[in-house]
Amino acid sequence: MSKHFISYGRQTISPDDISAVTRVLRSDYLTQGPQVPLFEKAICCKTGAKYCVVTSNATAALHIAVTALDFPADSEGITSPITFVASSNCIIYNQLKPVFADIDPRTYCIQASSVSSKITNKTRLLIPVHFAGQPADMEKIHGIAREKDLRIIEDAAHAIGSEYPNGKSVGSCCYSDMTVFSFHPVKTITTGEGGAITTNNTDLYEKLLMFRSHGSTKRNIPESSNPGPWYYEMRELGFNFRLTDLQAALGLSQLKKLEKFKKRRREIVNQYNDAFAGLEYLTTPYESPGINSCFHLYVLLIDFSGLNKSRKEVMNELAGLGVGSQVHYIPVYSQPYYKDHYHFKQEDFPVSEEYYSKCLSIPLYPAMTEKDVNKVISAIKKVCK
Repeated sequence: MSKHFISYGRQTISPDDISAVTRVLRSDYLTQGPQVPLFEKAICCKTGAKYCVVTSNATAALHIAVTALDFPADSEGITSPITFVASSNCIIYNQLKPVFADIDPRTYCIQASSVSSKITNKTRLLIPVHFAGQPADMEKIHGIAREKDLRIIEDAAHAIGSEYPNGKSVGSCCYSDMTVFSFHPVKTITTGEGGAITTNNTDLYEKLLMFRSHGSTKRNIPESSNPGPWYYEMRELGFNFRLTDLQAALGLSQLKKLEKFKKRRREIVNQYNDAFAGLEYLTTPYESPGINSCFHLYVLLIDFSGLNKSRKEVMNELAGLGVGSQVHYIPVYSQPYYKDHYHFKQEDFPVSEEYYSKCLSIPLYPAMTEKDVNKVISAIKKVCK
């Protein structure tokens, strides 16, 4: 195996990021201090949203975003099956039923027509996933939601820095009630672990703040019933989903480099597209017209049967050449928990099944050098010739 191994994704940390965290370590506050609101304000400035609530991770963000909408326990929420399990687990956490719509065969995002076909009189929520950084067709999905009086939470864990065809930033909530981001190390910017929710709704913002911190608050307490500065009220059954100041400081530093990271990611994507264009057995990613994606993943579709190799063989051969790869994702409906509890049928999702049989993510992150990129290209061509 090559000594220099290129993983499919990793964080890009600079000395200024380390200095930002070190300053907090020397300060009075490691958590619940000034860095968190500064990070939230910076995210609002970047996305155009009115409010932001940062959380310990994106799963926590999805959890309390659904909680804040306060649906009846027998309600249904529709999301994509080609995503990490958190996108649908958040529906179950809130005693709702998960429903999956199939994906678009080109973008791999949830397909609006499939969403329409899955709506019942119990449907209350849509959670479109902006797969690999490319926004789903939010104009159509928003139109469906308005017609059926449904709420929307955008799962933009992959998509900070991306833009819709109308030029607005993902996270502006121009098509949704809330948008959720992830700051895991393989994402475009990182806080180690971390997440964020943006919204333009004041009532939802106040609920999110409470659910993030044990359901308690010092906000909006009438002066006549407030005995002193120590006083707080627990108004909901909440959670400890807070982000630390250490993480927020790292996030602030990383956010300043978002456009630089985006530019480098798109450069690598263009190099891959040019290198793999026209190669037999390979399909490169598609970007919808007008979309300006901050690519989180570069997913190839590989005809493994035509290549006469299994996906496992291809991944092992790439690893032997020093190139990491990953599968994004195993369809959620095929996970044992979902099969046992909800009895989904694989044949109900033909596009997702076709996608899963061929998908393979290859390395994409800003710290990749030209030598790294060329090494990946050479390895793919060698293994998939």
